[in-house]
Amino acid sequence: MNRRDAVKSVAFLMGGALSATTIGVFLEGCQPSKNSSENLFSADQEKMLAELADTIIPTTKTPGAKAAGVGPFISLMMKDCYPEEAQKVFVKGLEDLEKNSKDKFKNSFVSLTPAQRTELLGKFREETIAAQKNDKDEAAKLQEKEAAELEKKPEKERAGNPMAAKKPVAKHYFFAIARDLTMLGYFTSEIGATQAYEYIDIPGRYDGCVDMKPGQRVYA
Repeated sequence: MNRRDAVKSVAFLMGGALSATTIGVFLEGCQPSKNSSENLFSADQEKMLAELADTIIPTTKTPGAKAAGVGPFISLMMKDCYPEEAQKVFVKGLEDLEKNSKDKFKNSFVSLTPAQRTELLGKFREETIAAQKNDKDEAAKLQEKEAAELEKKPEKERAGNPMAAKKPVAKHYFFAIARDLTMLGYFTSEIGATQAYEYIDIPGRYDGCVDMKPGQRVYA
């Protein structure tokens, strides 16, 4: 199994923990975007990615995302796998993060303290949650409206009407993508698999139901 297949497998195992954008990327086969040959991030933004990931998964009893090389992983995945629209949203998010950092703390994001970075990302996280809820509510209202309009039409027109099969278009959110790729990069890295998880290099037979001790880490 190559790294891309491994990442795809972990993405499905995480399931609902991932955003619609990321799930969509893997369902579509993780195809390179048409801009994959271009430099998506500046040198300063590459440094930001490492610190951003390390803020999401910091060093605790185990090494954090920076030690696991998650920053370069995010850069590679965004460049090679995500659609152009998502790439633009992500780059704009990095620019907004840097601007917020300088406006609030008068310093670049990479120069902030861990507490300051956490505070800034917390703001982006709350804004993303609010935006996702609002978009979900708006999509539900639109579907209700379309369903009501469809009910008014004769039965022959309702049958096979494309309106009935409409699905809301998944929107891209900077923080959601950053969180997704940090999780994927970390838990498919050697550090994540062997130190954050309970790693058994020679697992033996498969047992689908194993009791875990209190405080024990999940198996890799």
